[in-house]
Amino acid sequence: MKFPEDLLYSETHEWVREEGDRITLGITDYAQKELRDIVYVELPEIGAEFKKGDSIGVVESVKTVTDVFTPVSGRVIKRNEELKDHPEYINTDPYGKGWIIQMEIRQKEELKELLTAQAYQGLLPEEE
Repeated sequence: MKFPEDLLYSETHEWVREEGDRITLGITDYAQKELRDIVYVELPEIGAEFKKGDSIGVVESVKTVTDVFTPVSGRVIKRNEELKDHPEYINTDPYGKGWIIQMEIRQKEELKELLTAQAYQGLLPEEE
């Protein structure tokens, strides 16, 4: 599994790429592997406002349906429309083509509460 060092991570298995006052958000390589084959992604509306910890949508796989949470407060400014036709991008490229939304962040200090790649990996169960 990959965990890019330039990203921040949440305990609920989302990743965040900070880009000034904006972030790009997706689910981690670990999360997509646990879900297995992703078949549907529910995206929030552009302009929707969310508080830290809110569900921004769901990811559905052949195995289960799970919420995607935002680890920071903000407003959705872009969503990955390609996921409507290609939800499998989350499986094949979770940190690239599989991004879910971009947000304008409201409280930049919330980013300090997120985990580094190394800290996030420390939360994960040991691979057998």
